[in-house]
Amino acid sequence: MTTLVTGAAGFIGFHVAKRLLEAGDAVVGIDNLNDYYDPSLKHARLAELAPNSSFRFVKGDICDARLLAKIMTEYRPDVVINLAAQAGVRYSLENPGAYADSNLVGFLNILEACRHARVSHLVHASSSSVYGANTATPFSVEQRVDHPVSLYAATKKASELMAHSYAHLFRLPITALRFFTVYGPFGRPDMAYFKFTRAIVEGRPIELYNNGDMLRDFTYIDDVVEGVVRVAARPATPDANWSGDSPNPATSSAPYRVYNIGHSDPVPLLEFVEVLERQLGIRAKRKYLPMQPGDVLATYADVSDLERDVGYRPETPIAVGLERFVDWYRDYYGVGQPAAMA
Repeated sequence: MTTLVTGAAGFIGFHVAKRLLEAGDAVVGIDNLNDYYDPSLKHARLAELAPNSSFRFVKGDICDARLLAKIMTEYRPDVVINLAAQAGVRYSLENPGAYADSNLVGFLNILEACRHARVSHLVHASSSSVYGANTATPFSVEQRVDHPVSLYAATKKASELMAHSYAHLFRLPITALRFFTVYGPFGRPDMAYFKFTRAIVEGRPIELYNNGDMLRDFTYIDDVVEGVVRVAARPATPDANWSGDSPNPATSSAPYRVYNIGHSDPVPLLEFVEVLERQLGIRAKRKYLPMQPGDVLATYADVSDLERDVGYRPETPIAVGLERFVDWYRDYYGVGQPAAMA
């Protein structure tokens, strides 16, 4: 089995590639190694993968259609897991063009490459951000998601629509996965938990938007990877019960599916900070700020479809996941243990 993992030097892409290699699969990774956050972390991830003889890495951008076609011809992947994207809600306010390039143009190139190569399954990273202004929780894939509150969310919703059109027109099996606040070792420095950790260790205040009154469905990276791998091994198929009279957004008469991957147990942000403080052994200095544009008050995943179809439910408790992240952070950045927190 050969799998093409786009965004292979990214947080989720790295962990997915590592898991596939451990299972004995061949993995081709592509990443442009951009500087959205510190590229040295991306290089460190690749250094973990490089010793495996079944791993091949191509430095390049999914916006380069010719490069993608060349990769497909040379390596002939059976499955493509597309994790390359411009992420981040707040950054989309500053640099909207990057989101159109990667999440729309780049994804169109992925679809075209998969269509012509006749891959058996395309797994595509979407986001819980697509739920936007929805307030009925837990968020279900059967809900309509027509009111994004950030450009990032809008591009992810658009990519799901693009995916469905290709599944319908070319019978290309595609599964979209909506990730909910993924965290863990080798994580993204732009994510709140990573920024909180760095600020607490350095004695700087952490910024808590909406005065910290938020709920987040924090999902540990190993749980996410398990879901991705199980879904990738089960190509999307048409839903025989799907009806245009009462369309289910999560399925289709085409080989297309949508799943949430979340812990399905949202944690208040202030409680999350308290757990992080205990793991670090340091009390945080707190700076309370108003709600930011593009943010939502709560995320909460209904993962019953995932559990039913692939037999897996994310389960790592927040205390366990944060302990593993803090251990990695201390080791990677050479941060010693502080005195016990009073």
